[in-house]
Amino acid sequence: MDFSKAFKHLEKDEVLSFLIKRFGDEITLKDRYESNYAKAISLLIIEQQVSFKAAIRIKERFLKLIKGKSNDEVIKIRNEEIKKVGLSKRKVEYIKNTYLFFDKYKVEFECLNENEIVKELSKIKGVGKWTAEMFLIFILFKENIFSKGDLALINSIKKNYKKEKLSDIDLEKIVEKWSPYKTTASLLLWKSIEEKIFYSK
Repeated sequence: MDFSKAFKHLEKDEVLSFLIKRFGDEITLKDRYESNYAKAISLLIIEQQVSFKAAIRIKERFLKLIKGKSNDEVIKIRNEEIKKVGLSKRKVEYIKNTYLFFDKYKVEFECLNENEIVKELSKIKGVGKWTAEMFLIFILFKENIFSKGDLALINSIKKNYKKEKLSDIDLEKIVEKWSPYKTTASLLLWKSIEEKIFYSK
């Protein structure tokens, strides 16, 4: 994936310029892509409110459980079986809701704008704004998405921009400068906090 246009725009920001030099050749959008939308959102549901490492383990077990199965077959798996991969009863219900939604509705995401996609996905019980935004980034490859509800992103901004307290106005000022490449900026900031490497003058 070519980030060169995004980098050219973002390197005007000294923090992002540093992160581009450090991680520019390491970031990718492809590592979480999944063409089956029900499966894609289920994997994002697994990621909700758990650590990165825990999510990887649970996702591996979930993928093993559903390997080779059609969406209809996944719907028929007993909830107790899915729960055994390390999921709460509630998350199992959310995953089932997701598969049932895509079984019932044929959504043409290509015809919808970003706000409409978030609104559409939010009809699924268990899918909120964060999950929909991750779907926009990693599944639909939308270029200008920043998730204010992502704690890792907010913490990365606080550390990189030396902001102990980050008001909505401050956040808006920082993020708006990245448009129309907020997604690439987000990838760099995630990488920064994952590697614990932050900008310093």
